[in-house]
Amino acid sequence: MESWSLPLVITSILAVVTEIVYLRGWLSLRNAFPNLVAGWRLAAFTSGLFAASTAVGSPLSTLDHQSLTIHMMKHLLLMTVVAPLILAGAPVFPVMCGLPKVFIKIHPALVSLPARWLKRFLMHPALCWLAGTGAVIGWHLPVAFQLGMRFHWVHIVEDVCFLIAGVLFWWPILQSSPSATRSPRWSMALYLFLATIPCDILSAFLTFCGRVVYPSYLSTAHIFSLSPLQDQECAGALMWVWITFAYLIPAVVITMQILSPSNAQSQRAVRAAQHTTAAGR
Repeated sequence: MESWSLPLVITSILAVVTEIVYLRGWLSLRNAFPNLVAGWRLAAFTSGLFAASTAVGSPLSTLDHQSLTIHMMKHLLLMTVVAPLILAGAPVFPVMCGLPKVFIKIHPALVSLPARWLKRFLMHPALCWLAGTGAVIGWHLPVAFQLGMRFHWVHIVEDVCFLIAGVLFWWPILQSSPSATRSPRWSMALYLFLATIPCDILSAFLTFCGRVVYPSYLSTAHIFSLSPLQDQECAGALMWVWITFAYLIPAVVITMQILSPSNAQSQRAVRAAQHTTAAGR
């Protein structure tokens, strides 16, 4: 209890302050434009903050040094639960409206042409895919993993990397406007399917390699009556199942939306409208 009381207090304060700012902006936008930010987005953002506090401020933040399964659960929460929920909350407008005016003065450099190019580059689906996949593979390399277990500040950087990588990864999927990316919608199903492959390889290796990959777990107190190897096998199986459901279910939903008759009719209507506009010109 003593080891995680301070992280719990810090994360709780940050979560409450962020929620207040978001709620203040959401109410302002709701009064001015009732249909701009729906109520379910507020619920999604609040749930994302709660999940983030659970991942980094609860006993998970200390027990992950004793169990690879809990370590895996924590980072899966950050990447596949916290990140998409926060993105689903469409936080940019509510947070900007909720902040005091002294904090939202926009510097001209932020709206310059190079800044817009940088934004398009960072939000490109290929880079977002590499960010999400690279974070998972990179931080599970033994050298990087052992550094995170040994130094607290590296562990904090690791958690932040997983959250940022999760936000980047889910951005092309949960974007509010289909025109925000240059990729067709059908490619998002392929995007998610391809992301499962490196994760499946890593999880299969952890499950079936037959040896403890991270030596730091050999000298820690064992919990759940599991040996270090059994704990590693459980972590690999958890990652395998979790990632499969977290990535493939949205891929199936996207595919069904694309193949639905209503979507086909709307696409034909859009093409007809474009053709009429071109003919008029």
